[in-house]
Amino acid sequence: MDTNMPSVTEPAMTISELADLLSVHPQALYDLRSQGRGPRGFRVGRQLRFRMSEIEAWLARMEAADAERHAPRGRP
Repeated sequence: MDTNMPSVTEPAMTISELADLLSVHPQALYDLRSQGRGPRGFRVGRQLRFRMSEIEAWLARMEAADAERHAPRGRP
């Protein structure tokens, strides 16, 4: 069994639930996904779902990228 695979019983959130959790509009998440910068998800019928483990990994990547962009610059 692949240890990188999420559990099939792991809770998953809808895009509206994720938007509420992050205090953003759902369209912001759709926009990020269309830019290739959003969380990985999967479809159940017509609705997107996001596993908590993927949300946590995505947030960690976003934080790291932001920290890199705003890192203090050394003096010449």
